[in-house]
Amino acid sequence: MSSVFSTYIELGFHHIFDFKAYDHMLFLLALSAIYTLQDWRKVIALVTSFTIGHSITLALATFKIIQFDTALIEFLIPVTILLTCVTNFFKLKGAAAKQPTIFSLHNLMAVFFGLIHGMGFSNFLRQMLGRNGNIWQQLLAFNIGIELGQLLIVGIILVLGFLAMHLFRAKKRDWIMVLSSAAAGISLILMMETSIF
Repeated sequence: MSSVFSTYIELGFHHIFDFKAYDHMLFLLALSAIYTLQDWRKVIALVTSFTIGHSITLALATFKIIQFDTALIEFLIPVTILLTCVTNFFKLKGAAAKQPTIFSLHNLMAVFFGLIHGMGFSNFLRQMLGRNGNIWQQLLAFNIGIELGQLLIVGIILVLGFLAMHLFRAKKRDWIMVLSSAAAGISLILMMETSIF
């Protein structure tokens, strides 16, 4: 693996773990809130769906095929978090009962919201891209880094959920309510803080 490729994997990984830009982590929290450790395959499918979405717009924005208002994207990202939390509230009874496929509504929602988040990622990536390097290689490595970071984040969330429900006897419904309510509240604050208002 070339040093440039590994460098961009690290950039993608550390970007998703940047606590100064925690909105993407918050989205992953909302996305995986209704699942348990036993549902890890479903969560991987969701995260991959999200990656497909953000990879598309990340590439389009990086190559300047699409342009967008940065302030609007900063507003829409917390909107995706809020809408994901709202769907969680509707799924409280029998949450994650069915095995999602890549064509399920929840996965398609993850793809669509990923399109929006990809435009947010592009702002960071454009500043980092090497002028004389292979942009496709750097783009691929950055996406791999983001994917690895996302999988680690949802893995931590699932383990914490397992501990809460088995060690501390928390009810699954309460766990979903706590995570989704917290994410929804923070997303509302982020929406109000954007320069769109």
